[in-house]
Amino acid sequence: MSFKPQIKIPATYMRGGTSKGVFFKLDDLPQAAQKPGEIRDQILLRVIGSPDPYAKQTDGMGGATSSTSKTVILSKSSKPDHDVDYLFGQVAIDKPFIDWSGNCGNLTAAVGAFAISNGLVSGERIPKNGVAVVRIWQANIGKTIVAHIPITNGEVQETGDFELDGVTFPAAEVVVEFLDPADANADMFPSGNLVDTLEVPDIGSFDVTMINAGIPTLFFRAQDLSFDGTELQEAVNGDAQLLARMETIRAHGALKMGLISTLEEAKVRQHTPKIAFVSGPQQYLASSGKAITEQDIDLCVRALSMGKLHHAMMGTAAVAIATAGAIPGTLVNQAAGGGNRTQITFGHPSGTLKVGAEAQLQGERWLAKKAIMSRSARVLMEGTVRIPDIL
Repeated sequence: MSFKPQIKIPATYMRGGTSKGVFFKLDDLPQAAQKPGEIRDQILLRVIGSPDPYAKQTDGMGGATSSTSKTVILSKSSKPDHDVDYLFGQVAIDKPFIDWSGNCGNLTAAVGAFAISNGLVSGERIPKNGVAVVRIWQANIGKTIVAHIPITNGEVQETGDFELDGVTFPAAEVVVEFLDPADANADMFPSGNLVDTLEVPDIGSFDVTMINAGIPTLFFRAQDLSFDGTELQEAVNGDAQLLARMETIRAHGALKMGLISTLEEAKVRQHTPKIAFVSGPQQYLASSGKAITEQDIDLCVRALSMGKLHHAMMGTAAVAIATAGAIPGTLVNQAAGGGNRTQITFGHPSGTLKVGAEAQLQGERWLAKKAIMSRSARVLMEGTVRIPDIL
């Protein structure tokens, strides 16, 4: 009995922010995978090592967490005044499913560097020394993102002294601007309200801020969900009953936001919306042992991704936090002390993060102009990935 040999696909394994993923140039993928569909999904699932009933992704590049089970496909942009098209796939760990419904804000920090190093950005836009401004078209959500990539001697500068809580080692700072992060074709607040009431049968009734900025997100008060707001991963992720309760709440929130038409659809749309809970500033020990004081932060935020409490904060959720924090009356703004804010610092399980946003009230509708944050990124490995030939 004979089997086909493995195939090789050029790829780069990169860290972006507090996430890791496998990056591909579109035209390096097998021909059949250069367009969306089942074959592309099958190949990327096999690269990452999903579905894995053991939830370890041992036979793939995934790290068995929502932060490390990710794929990115990049190509020269087809959009005017953009350099690169960026498509993100969130790979389920134990299911044969890739969620293409949203962006990864953390890996966005690595997109500009990959694009420059792989010839996707015109040479005339790259200074000998300084900062290259890379214009990214985020294809999942149809938005423009601008990444500011440090350049030394004509090459991407990856090393530096910028420290990001949730990442062990310092690196070069990458400033990322999310332009018009809300859905231009819909209200940033789907119901038109800054705070709504969410009824969840057999669980309860909760105040919620539903916002679509960066990524659709549901914000709750920590105390309303029986949290104190300073939880670390081990306090949440080992409690299957608690996680199931949170997923039920998230599913009903998705339905109320209009993202799904039936609760059943939430099972195959795990990436969006995110669910998060906020509280006022409190002291706690971060997962690294770092002491966070009330004076260090404006509020505490915890968020779940793909059914588990995130070890730090998703970049897209940070955009939602920044935007909601800038708008008086949201639960995020209330937790931060209220008032007009263009910048907030929040505490997350791994430490703190400073984010900024600009929002304007036009008539009765809030519009988000931009959100800004700093991340870092670097190449971990480059070459080829190998998978069994499934074509």
